[in-house]
Amino acid sequence: MGLLRSYVSGEWHTAAEDGVPLHDATTGEEVARVSSAGVDFAGALEYGRRVGGPALRELTFHQRSALLKALASHLREHREELYALSAKTGSTLGDSKFDIDGGIGVLFSYASKGKRELPNATVYVEGAVEPLSKGGTFVAQHIATPLRGVAVQINAFNFPVWGPLEKFAPAFLAGVPSLVKPASQTAYLTARLVELIVESGILPEGSLQFVAGSVGDLLDHVTAQDLVSFTGSASTAQKLRAHPAIIRNAVRFNAEADSLNCSILGPDARPGTTEFDLYVKQLTSEMTVKAGQKCTAIRRAFVPAELLDDVAAAASARLAKVTVGNPTAEGVRMGALASLEQREEVRRSLKALLDAGSIVFGDPEKVDVVDADAERGAFLSPVLLKADPERSEPHEVEAFGPVSTLLPYTSTEQVIELAARGGGSLAGSIVSADKEFVRDVVLGAAAYHGRLLVLDADDAKESTGHGSPMPQLVHGGPGRAGGGEEMGGIRGVLHHMQRTAVQGSPAVLTAVTGRWVAGAPRTESDVHPFRKSLAELRIGDSVVAGPRTVLQSDVDHFAEFTGDTFYAHTDPAAAAANPLFGGIVAHGYLVVSFAAGLFVSPEPGPVLANYGLENLRFLTPVKVDDALTVTLTAKQITPRIDQEYGEVRWDADVTNQDGDSVAKYDVLTLVSKEQP
Repeated sequence: MGLLRSYVSGEWHTAAEDGVPLHDATTGEEVARVSSAGVDFAGALEYGRRVGGPALRELTFHQRSALLKALASHLREHREELYALSAKTGSTLGDSKFDIDGGIGVLFSYASKGKRELPNATVYVEGAVEPLSKGGTFVAQHIATPLRGVAVQINAFNFPVWGPLEKFAPAFLAGVPSLVKPASQTAYLTARLVELIVESGILPEGSLQFVAGSVGDLLDHVTAQDLVSFTGSASTAQKLRAHPAIIRNAVRFNAEADSLNCSILGPDARPGTTEFDLYVKQLTSEMTVKAGQKCTAIRRAFVPAELLDDVAAAASARLAKVTVGNPTAEGVRMGALASLEQREEVRRSLKALLDAGSIVFGDPEKVDVVDADAERGAFLSPVLLKADPERSEPHEVEAFGPVSTLLPYTSTEQVIELAARGGGSLAGSIVSADKEFVRDVVLGAAAYHGRLLVLDADDAKESTGHGSPMPQLVHGGPGRAGGGEEMGGIRGVLHHMQRTAVQGSPAVLTAVTGRWVAGAPRTESDVHPFRKSLAELRIGDSVVAGPRTVLQSDVDHFAEFTGDTFYAHTDPAAAAANPLFGGIVAHGYLVVSFAAGLFVSPEPGPVLANYGLENLRFLTPVKVDDALTVTLTAKQITPRIDQEYGEVRWDADVTNQDGDSVAKYDVLTLVSKEQP
C-alpha cells in the first residue's frame, strides 16, 4: 500500500517523508507506512468549518439520513475487500464482520432513526412550548442547531471501521463535518474505508476529512464550536482533556477510555442451569473475539465463591478448544493481537495481575498456532486467571487482550462493592434468573456503568451480548471509562448541537421552529385544509367546525355500541357522587369521534389516511347538552423525501359552548405532495 495518504482540505495529501512502518499482525510483514508530515491542521479545520459545515446545514435531517443510507449501501458492496484487509490486523472473518458489518450497521441505524425520529427540517425542536406569561403572548421553546465547527474524532486501533463510523454517523446527521484520525497500527484499513467513501461521491465536500499519522498541532486550533471525541487509554484521554485549547475554549470533549468491565454470575446459576452455561460461554467469547481487544470485553468475572472451581473448569474446557493462528486459516477461532508491541503491553499487564493471583488456563509466553509463526506474529494464548478480589490489581490493571480474571464473592452487597472498584465501566453483565438478585445488582451497580446487560434463559437467543455496543444505546461510562457517551440514538446527534432557549411571541416561535405554536395567527379560507396538497398547505392553515350538541341519546348509544358502560356514562346517581363529574358525562372517545366528524372533509382528495393521535388529554368533562366546536390547525408539515406524500401534524382543540377546552390532541395524517 505504500505511504498512506491523508484527505484534507478537499484533496489527498502524501507526506514528504518515508513514514513509520505498519506491520501485518500475523506475518510481521510491512503493510504500509504512515505519516502526517506536512498536513496543515489549522487549514483542515477551517476547511471543514467553511466548506463542510455550510453544505451539511443546507440539508434537512431526512436528507442527511438518506445520504447515510446510501453510504451504508455503498460500503456493504465492498465488504469483501475490507474483510481481506482486516485480516492483516489479526482479525478472523468473524472479528472482521464484528468491526465492518457493525460499523455499516451503525450507518443504517442512524439513517433509520433520523428519518423516523427527526423532522424533515434543519432545526430540532426539543420539548414542549414553555408558557412564560398569563396572557400567552410570551412563550419559549428549546431548539437545537448544529455547532459551526468540526467534530475531531481520534480513534483506537482495535476497531478501524466501526470506531470511525460510529462517531461519524451522529455528527453527520447533526450537520457537523468530521475529521477522522485513526490509531496508526491499523490505519491502513481506515484509510481504505475513507477512500471508498470519497470515491463514492455520496457525501457533500468537506463533510469528512482523514488524517493518517500523528495529530501534530491539530488540537492547538480547536475552537468553542469544535468537538473532540477520543477512544483509547485513560491516560491519553486525561492528557487530551487537559489540552490548553480544549480548556480555554470549553471544547466539548468525549472520551471512551480503559474499562475494567465485569460480568456477575448469580448465586442461583449452578452447574447444569442455562444461566451457568450462558455465563461461561459469554466469558470465553469475550476473551477471544478480536483477541480480547475490545473496550467492552469482560476483564473481571465475579462468581459465587462456592462456584469458582466449577466456572474455572468449564471455562478452561471451552478455551482449550480455541484454535489460535492465521485468521484466514480454516478452523482458526482467534487471530493475533494488532501488533508485537501490543502483545508485550499485555504481557506486562499480566505480570502485574499475577501478583494478585494465578493462572487457571493458558501460558502468556507460549502458544501453539496454525499456519503462522508464533514469534513473528503477535499471537498470545487466551489467559484465564483467578485472584483475591480484595487485592487492588484486578480492579486497576487492564490487560487489553485475551485475558480475564475470576474473582469470588460471598454476598450481593460484596459483589456490588467489588463491581464499583473498577472506577467506572463501559459495560457490565449480570447472568442470573433470580430477579430479586438482578434488581439489587442493577440498582447498586448502575451508577458505575454506562450499560448493563441482564442475561438469562428468556433473552439469550436474541441477546446481542455483553460486548456489543448498540447504536440505539449510549456507549460510554463514568470515571475510568472516560465520563462520556457516544451514540445512544438521537442523544448522540444532540451532542453535536447547541441547545438554545428561544423566547418570544407565539408568532416568532412559529417562524423560528417551523411549527405552529398556540397563540400564533391562524389562516382560515374558503378552501378546507384537507383539500390542500402538501405543496399548497401552509403552517397555520385552519378550519373551525361546529357546534354539535351532545345528546343523552348519543351517550346511551355510544355506551351500548362500544360496550363502555363505565358508571360515569350510565349511572346518574353514581356519576353525581363522583367529585370530578357531578353527573352523567360523555365518553372521551365520543368527544374525539364527534370532533373528527366535524373537521373531516369526506370526499377523496390529497389526505390519504389518518394514522394516529398523540398527546390526547381530556381537560373539561362534557355533559349532556354541551355544544362542541373543534379548531384544527396545520401544526407541522413533514414531506417524505422518498415518497409521494408526507406527514401533517394538526393541532386539535375541542371547546364547549363556554369556550373551555374539553380535549386537546395532535391528529396525524398522510397527505399527497400534489393534488391527485
